[in-house]
Amino acid sequence: MENTILHKADTRGFANHGWLESKHTFSFANYHNPERMHFGVLRVLNDDRVNPGMGFGTHPHDNMEIISIPLEGDLEHKDSMGNTTVIKSGDLQVMSAGTGVFHSEYNKNSDQQVKFLQIWVYPNQRNVTPRYDQITMNVADRKNKFQQIISPNQDDEGVWIHQDAWFNMGNFDKDIATEYKINKPGNGVYVFLLKGEATIEEQKLETRDGFGIWNTDKFTITANTSDTEILLMEVPMSL
Repeated sequence: MENTILHKADTRGFANHGWLESKHTFSFANYHNPERMHFGVLRVLNDDRVNPGMGFGTHPHDNMEIISIPLEGDLEHKDSMGNTTVIKSGDLQVMSAGTGVFHSEYNKNSDQQVKFLQIWVYPNQRNVTPRYDQITMNVADRKNKFQQIISPNQDDEGVWIHQDAWFNMGNFDKDIATEYKINKPGNGVYVFLLKGEATIEEQKLETRDGFGIWNTDKFTITANTSDTEILLMEVPMSL
């Protein structure tokens, strides 16, 4: 029997630092909810808005796969591995923190907010050599279907991470139904509805709702509105 969990958008933790507004699906920083610590190895799902010219100063990470998905604006990244880059909507960034890395993230623009998702996944190997990767996806390839953006395999489409996880994004017209099949037995999927409305297994989801499903090998997701945008994060359920 499949298991599910629903996290409505307005139940997320919220932090307003003035220059940063961040909504936390799972416990993070000053938001602590023992019922919302993680979904399998998915540890952090932050929905961030950074004011013009502001950002996160240099800070450390270790033993975490850190994924950034820009939604609007330009985000400037610098790290202790020597990378200085800008990521924008359509791009995908992953950093394997491993034995330790320092980095900063700033809004490159002086006239608009930058909006991005910050996602942390527990790795399946500890103390790996730190690594940075960034690619630009062809967003047209996710029209009315799911486009793979993350996997465990270096030769696959998208970027790879140190975990048996598969992420997909899709943009759907109204009434388009898509079946998703689990890549690895025992994995679950956390669905994050970026825009629009959709239904999974009779559960209706609205913008920024999160929905976890596990103990199943496949499920169908149907867009209820035009221009529905969905992020699927398939992850192992055991840490």
